[in-house]
Amino acid sequence: MNVGANFSVPLWLLYEDELDAWRTAQPQPVRQWLLEQNFKAEKHRLVLLPNSEGNLAAAVGGLGKRAQISLWLAAAFAERLPPRRYRLMQHFSPSEATHLALGFLYGVYRFERYRSAKCETASLDPPSNADLAFVTHAGESLRMARDWINTPAADFGPAQLAAAARQVAQRYGASFKEWVGEELLSENFPAIHAVGRASSAAPRFIELCWAPPGTEALPTVILVGKGVCFDSGGLDIKGAAGMALMKKDMGGAAIALALAHLAMSANIGCQLRVLLPAVENAISGNAYRPGDVLSTRKGLTVEVGNTDAEGRLVLCDALAYADSLKPALIVDFATLTGAARVALGPELPALFGNDERLVLDLARAAAAEHDPLWPMPLWAGYEDELASKIADLNNVASSTFAGAIFGALFLKRFVTESPWMHIDLYAWNPKDRPGRSVGAEAQALRGCYRYLVERFGVA
Repeated sequence: MNVGANFSVPLWLLYEDELDAWRTAQPQPVRQWLLEQNFKAEKHRLVLLPNSEGNLAAAVGGLGKRAQISLWLAAAFAERLPPRRYRLMQHFSPSEATHLALGFLYGVYRFERYRSAKCETASLDPPSNADLAFVTHAGESLRMARDWINTPAADFGPAQLAAAARQVAQRYGASFKEWVGEELLSENFPAIHAVGRASSAAPRFIELCWAPPGTEALPTVILVGKGVCFDSGGLDIKGAAGMALMKKDMGGAAIALALAHLAMSANIGCQLRVLLPAVENAISGNAYRPGDVLSTRKGLTVEVGNTDAEGRLVLCDALAYADSLKPALIVDFATLTGAARVALGPELPALFGNDERLVLDLARAAAAEHDPLWPMPLWAGYEDELASKIADLNNVASSTFAGAIFGALFLKRFVTESPWMHIDLYAWNPKDRPGRSVGAEAQALRGCYRYLVERFGVA
């Protein structure tokens, strides 16, 4: 058998109910080998088939009981297959083929910036009916977001986040602007400045603007991402366990920027703005304090009930700016509350919005992409819990319940003119799962992209 550089290894992916027919059609040695391996096409089960010389001849993976094909099935096989090229031996629908091709790219991801030894990985000959342009750009966008989130804060602070945004803007001919340090005060972004001023890394507000080339005026979508590049908790300092993963507190910004990268690669049929408040919530002599009253771009004053609720403070200025532009849609992405994780766990981001129809439409599109979002209520009955005796509102509630809702209700006060959705996500996979090792997870990116394409089309 040819096992040279140009040979791609056959790969079968089988449901449990089609295994018997497939196995019957195989040569006797293959049937016997599968019998010895007790292979029943269980979900994620993989068996390698040798030839008579002991070389890898083929591989067969189990899909389990019949269900909708997702990228996670392919991701699970991709990370465990030997480093060879593979080709799918069955016909899948265009949608299934696209999910499988993208899943393969997702599953072979490795974060190796700090490793001297690099891992070889498997690859897949993309099925001819897959959406190869989407697979290529989505795979790159997901990798970018995961790389940014995985990178420690020492190497990916506010300045590095701004540099990444500038590179994306240059690639697609978008405009780029940033306000740094004291410019935030002169340009009326006081809350962003207050949260980030204690760090040696100057706080920034980053703006990227793009429109499809050669098109008439189109509706504008604004993507806002929480870019807290490290969160010590401020003077209400976190414990060691709570601080351990705070390099990922800029996950919302990473996902918003990577989503813009994917949307621009497809010439999405809308104008895009990306707004990234980028700070480090640090501690020094000029750190903002519990009990301080902060000004905001909206004109509302905020009493600081807890310096560790900093994400909503940097987002409030960004959202007020976005709202003043009166776009067709604002979507913000933020690792905002631990309460959302308590309610829904790390795998299921919470989705809020001021238009129930839009929330349900996004949740449906995300589910179809196997990138789930769970609608949560903006329960108006809780708004009085954010009251302050000395300011317009407090950044935390007096109640210990419903923390994710309180965070969303706080942000809602700064969006009064525009349709808006808020995604409270974890941006991290805390346990090894098939195709998803511990580390950064670009949650909501694919689901939001699918929603934007369905709503605005491509130019």
